[in-house]
Amino acid sequence: MNTNNEDQSFDNDAIEKWLENYFLDPLTSYFDQTQFRIDLYETDREWIVEALLPEFRSSDITVYVEDKKLFITVKKNAFSVDQVQNNRKRSIEFPFQVNCHRIMATFHNGILEVFISKLDKEYRKNRFITLP
Repeated sequence: MNTNNEDQSFDNDAIEKWLENYFLDPLTSYFDQTQFRIDLYETDREWIVEALLPEFRSSDITVYVEDKKLFITVKKNAFSVDQVQNNRKRSIEFPFQVNCHRIMATFHNGILEVFISKLDKEYRKNRFITLP
């Protein structure tokens, strides 16, 4: 018997509150403008995190999952005078253990999509998500 109810189902009220707080948080808009834009979508089968990164290549992007957090870091591999502008980072804290879900990522036409399965579980571990 699994004693962690968090892994068995999602509390819809908690998810709704979390989404509301995320999108109403002024820091979300600020980071959308100063770092890169992130959008969140939900389907019956998965959560989708979409990051708009038109000036980056897939080799510039790192996706890391740790406990309840998803980290997206982008770093241009080119040398430039304004190196700070080329390094950007965003994180999203979910209201559930995200690291125990199956996660895939794709990058196409400047859009990073991270798919977090609601149905498929994996052994709970912090890890990097590989881009194809």
